[in-house]
Amino acid sequence: MALLQTYLRPTLHPFRVSQLCTTAAAASYARFYSAAQAVATAEVNVDTTAKSSPSPMQARTEGLRNLGLDLYPRFSHDSTPKTWTAKSFLDHFATLESNKTVEDIIIRINGRVKSVRKFGSSLFFIDLVQDGQSVQGVCNVAIMSQSGLSATEFTDLFRRIQRGDVYSMSGKAHRTQGGQLSILVTELPELQSPCLHEMPTKLQDRETRIRNRHVDFRVNKRASQILLLRSRIIGRIRDFLQNKEYLEVQTPILANFAGGAVARPFQTRAVEFPIRHVELRTAPELWLKRLVLGGFENIFEIGPCFRNEGEKAHSPQFTTCEFYTAYTSLEKLISITEELISDLIAYTQRLVSRDFFAISPYTMHDGVPFRRLDFITSLEAAMDVVKFPDLRSSTAETEVIDMFRRHGIGLPDSPTLPRLLDRLSSKFIEPLCQEPTWIVHQPECLSPLSKSFDDPETKQRVSARAELFIAGKEVINTYEEENSPLEQRRKFEEQVKYRNDENRADIDESYLEALEWGLPPTGGWGCGIDRLVMLLSGTDRINDVLPFGNLRNVISLGRGG
Repeated sequence: MALLQTYLRPTLHPFRVSQLCTTAAAASYARFYSAAQAVATAEVNVDTTAKSSPSPMQARTEGLRNLGLDLYPRFSHDSTPKTWTAKSFLDHFATLESNKTVEDIIIRINGRVKSVRKFGSSLFFIDLVQDGQSVQGVCNVAIMSQSGLSATEFTDLFRRIQRGDVYSMSGKAHRTQGGQLSILVTELPELQSPCLHEMPTKLQDRETRIRNRHVDFRVNKRASQILLLRSRIIGRIRDFLQNKEYLEVQTPILANFAGGAVARPFQTRAVEFPIRHVELRTAPELWLKRLVLGGFENIFEIGPCFRNEGEKAHSPQFTTCEFYTAYTSLEKLISITEELISDLIAYTQRLVSRDFFAISPYTMHDGVPFRRLDFITSLEAAMDVVKFPDLRSSTAETEVIDMFRRHGIGLPDSPTLPRLLDRLSSKFIEPLCQEPTWIVHQPECLSPLSKSFDDPETKQRVSARAELFIAGKEVINTYEEENSPLEQRRKFEEQVKYRNDENRADIDESYLEALEWGLPPTGGWGCGIDRLVMLLSGTDRINDVLPFGNLRNVISLGRGG
């Protein structure tokens, strides 16, 4: 036990000691989960006076080979009996009565061993899991001996099967007296691939889980169910848009200029252009609007984007969905969004109640239409300001900074007017948005690609834009697109004034030239898929909705530790 505590001290990977029962198991875990632990294992096992004992992995490998087993056989679909999926087996024989056996069909099921349970010397049960579905195999020596299996071979079979191994089992459909649909195994189960480490029953330490996601998905239902839910949500969004006759497209990821978002891009080099950098896109927006110009008036894209920013605010690599539609207004975009979000929330709740029991989904209490908060008037009310400074004036930035000081609010880095206003929104408006809430009519300087207008109530120049916040987080950003090349140039030039390390704003002459061909009145819509899945799955960590965690985790995996 002292040796176990050495391997599993909290500074390494803190599994519960009670989950391990042998020194060999501890050594196996140590080798598998950490290079540092592997060194410790080697030091403990070294005998300076005798030859070192084989590692647990070597011992198991040699033991299986000594039994004459092919550890990694080729798989054949032409084998007899016919191979069934776990789901097809469970569905096909769902009505089979208790204590009944289907004698005329031999079924083969493949899967990973979830558990092995022995009852006396002549009976044991093996559970195989395939694609989330579990099938029980009943191994009875009296039945299996009819295929020539001896009692000794039966005992050896039980001893060699280990949780995590991949096996095939063949037999007849049978429902036990207790009502469990099972395979009454008639032949010796075949090893397809051994698990050379002792499969844990639980993984609780978050760092250990994210570094070993291939194990985490096996032992934590919630981890695998969130990934399945993510796929279903993306499929649901795709179906929603295609049912409205939107065309799905893919636009470039690499280009000479990553436009479409105020963010620092990743840069790389292409062999074809050795003396210049190319950039990974920060958003597909400008490409998609070029397609609208080309006559594709209802389009969408679901794909990756990249922003070279700190992970406290965003994941550097993330998935977005954007759609663009010609001849539409902000009110129509809001209506489509409320329809989609309401559908996704209801759809997720149905999936969770039926398939994903380990997930606690988001529950919406308010229905449509969602509440709306005007950006300027909400700040005036929250900050007890009679009238907000004129944001078009040359003194606007100074006046807003004075407001920060009067309210004791810390200034953001590089306190440009857009950053100041964004900070005020995050402090005073966004916390009010727990139920689905629209923040509308943001100041023009916050939305350089949006159309603008003079708000008759506040007398400010604001954008025809709306952001949907839920649980205090932005989920959707939508606006009427600026289609005037002259106005767009002015807004680009204004953004250049705010240029800094994070804001690499520049004037995209190619896009301005495209606008000269006449972009129809167009509405644009964007959603961060990762954040949406976080909301719907009830998780507060972006690592949980990404297959292999954030960039830091991925880089660590690439280093092998």
